[in-house]
Amino acid sequence: MEEMTRDGLALGDRGSPESAIRARQLRKSYGGFVALDGIDLDIPRGAICGLIGPNGAGKTTVLKSLVGLCDAGGDLSVIGHDPRLAREALMQDACFIADVGVLPKSLRVIDVLDYVDDVHPKFDREKALRFLSTTDIDLRKRVKALSKGMVTQLHLALVMAIDVELLILDEPTLGLDIIYRQEFYDRLLTQFYDGRQTIVISTHQVEEIESLLSHLIFISHGKIVFSTEMEALQRRFVEVAVTPENFSLADELKPIHARSTLGGKDYLFEIDDDEQATPDRRQFERLGRVSTPSVADVFLAKLGGGHE
Repeated sequence: MEEMTRDGLALGDRGSPESAIRARQLRKSYGGFVALDGIDLDIPRGAICGLIGPNGAGKTTVLKSLVGLCDAGGDLSVIGHDPRLAREALMQDACFIADVGVLPKSLRVIDVLDYVDDVHPKFDREKALRFLSTTDIDLRKRVKALSKGMVTQLHLALVMAIDVELLILDEPTLGLDIIYRQEFYDRLLTQFYDGRQTIVISTHQVEEIESLLSHLIFISHGKIVFSTEMEALQRRFVEVAVTPENFSLADELKPIHARSTLGGKDYLFEIDDDEQATPDRRQFERLGRVSTPSVADVFLAKLGGGHE
């Protein structure tokens, strides 16, 4: 058994067959800019993992490293392959969507299907056509003539028709309205994911994928600052709506973040069961209404920190 850090990252020199992605001391610099500063990753097979961070945090560099589009240094294994040495073999079992606008705009939809059918041995053309038959997409139209929502649907048709172990999504719904964003994730979960695949999603719309995730990673300035399973997140953080008369008591319990609300403040606390100094959950109930914080709240607390 590998030793586990408090943030859920496995330590040690040997990987596990349960790990879809394992990285140790992954580094990448562009001139004097350090994009990845020695990060460690351990994402189990079958996980749906959210990679969350501000602009410039290193998210896209991580994802490109995982599919061999970036020659980062360090130890890296992705579904049993080193993407820097065996990218062709890796991409037989992996799919990467960088953005909804990356499909060749000059091609007709039917030509896109033909192309993917030619280059990917695991593409099921009939499955893609069945999905497209449920949309308003005209197979004779060129990609450039499609709306952003239709391009998203076309992407979905391609993804769901490829039997891969690993799907990596980098801002897949950027620029789309909420209806198409919701459709993208709903169909991804119900028509693609069956528990065998591993999915890694990077997005700024964290509230829209929160219910899908099994694992969560925060990255900032090229470093992993937080990593956990979603179930552990619910046990580890508490949000309390505190009225003014209890502000001083709440401050004594050392919240990691607080923000003003109408008539009070919302305090966020992190519970560490390994530290005796950490207050019992029952103490929070005396301060006000207790709830489970959202991923966005925890993200702001971890990366923003402090009080208003």
